[in-house]
Amino acid sequence: MFTGHGNLSYDSTKNRIVWLSLSFQAGTINVGGFLAAQRFVTHTTGFATFFGESVARGNFIAGLGLLSVPLFFLLGSMLAGYLVDRRIILNQKPLYSLSFFLMIFFMLLTTWIGVSDGFGRFGVELRLKENYFFLALLCLTSGLQNGLVTTAFGATIRTTHLTGVTTDLGLGLIRIFFNATGSHPRTREVKANWMRFSIITAFVLGSLFSGIIFLKTEFWGFLIPTGISTGLWLLSLYHGPERAQRWLHLFHHKKTKKGAPIR
Repeated sequence: MFTGHGNLSYDSTKNRIVWLSLSFQAGTINVGGFLAAQRFVTHTTGFATFFGESVARGNFIAGLGLLSVPLFFLLGSMLAGYLVDRRIILNQKPLYSLSFFLMIFFMLLTTWIGVSDGFGRFGVELRLKENYFFLALLCLTSGLQNGLVTTAFGATIRTTHLTGVTTDLGLGLIRIFFNATGSHPRTREVKANWMRFSIITAFVLGSLFSGIIFLKTEFWGFLIPTGISTGLWLLSLYHGPERAQRWLHLFHHKKTKKGAPIR
């Protein structure tokens, strides 16, 4: 996990922890954005829909504002591409730890501005003038996470929205029920479907659990995704290749020193 130049797409207990943690975090960010400003921030399709609705009602400026918010999702994805995807393609070490650190920073900034009344009242109808930067921060974080997992997990796992995962689950169930797994073993398809179901469940549980917390603590609830990103950041540091190399060097140094003749 978080080692070498490869991705995190292979199935292991540690990688499953990363997958499910990020899916839980995505549910948390999504429900937080909806409860605070009545918008789902991980669904760029929704912003296009709201743009059409606003223009139809004659509010063209507000419509353009809503349409521009997903550009921050795009910016977050590009940032992940620069820190992870580009480096993997160039056979360089992907900067997982820096990516998670940026998520921590964005969520802490969201929490601080929110509790300082910088985004207006929690839970009121969207006021673009007050909520624009709030939605932009959440979209930026979600885009960064989605870009990270798409690259790091070899495009086999996505966590910020469930449409693709649900589609894959439906296709996978048909493959199992009708024994149409092709060249892949049936057990592999069963395991993949359980993983897809687990990701959907983690997203729903993140939304449910965090929704209860947000209703009680309002903007303080964004400390939940901050904590998750912090845990993953620490894991990326602990399992990073530099640490492994340092420990190997230290072990070799101690072994050599222990076996050296006394002078």
